[in-house]
Amino acid sequence: MSFELPKLSYGYDELEPHIDSKTMEIHHTKHHNGYTSNLNNAISGSKFENAEIVEILINLDMSNSALRNNSGGYFNHCLFWETIKPNSSGKPSGNISLAIEKSFGSFNEFKEIFSKAAATRFGSGWAWLCVKKGGALEVCSSSNQDNPLMPGIGCEGFPILGLDVWEHAYYLNYQNRRPEYIKAFFDIINWEKVNKYYVENS
Repeated sequence: MSFELPKLSYGYDELEPHIDSKTMEIHHTKHHNGYTSNLNNAISGSKFENAEIVEILINLDMSNSALRNNSGGYFNHCLFWETIKPNSSGKPSGNISLAIEKSFGSFNEFKEIFSKAAATRFGSGWAWLCVKKGGALEVCSSSNQDNPLMPGIGCEGFPILGLDVWEHAYYLNYQNRRPEYIKAFFDIINWEKVNKYYVENS
């Protein structure tokens, strides 16, 4: 099975001013496209040649850097594009809203915890909201293109929301002002999609 670069459900300019059009275009057509091509090369002729992406991540040999970096880069960006959108309500509703209140006390408390995880991730990486079996939520972060599905990362659960804090995700517009980018992220979260992933994986 060959993995394909997913088409976005919105235009590159539709997330402005939160994420600028040029960053979106480069991020999608260059960075994510590169991970996709390199992932296909890494699985060619291997036991993962016909595997789904989650199966690859769960059963990953972490010493296989080509597969680790590119399977993570592929999955992480797919989730990122799916869980952002133009004209977001800005607030969760439904099951995910109740779970956030139960796990963190309030939505504002969750925002603080998630923002801190994203802001304090040294160098390149991701901040995650994960759901565990039973419905409890956890916030964590990982380096480079690692994610919570990989063995031994130290995050538990299935990732249902991820924020890319690699500089390529925000540098053209925000330069070194990562906290401003993190704040803007909360204005474009697709909470309907996050809620869907929460229900499917809790």
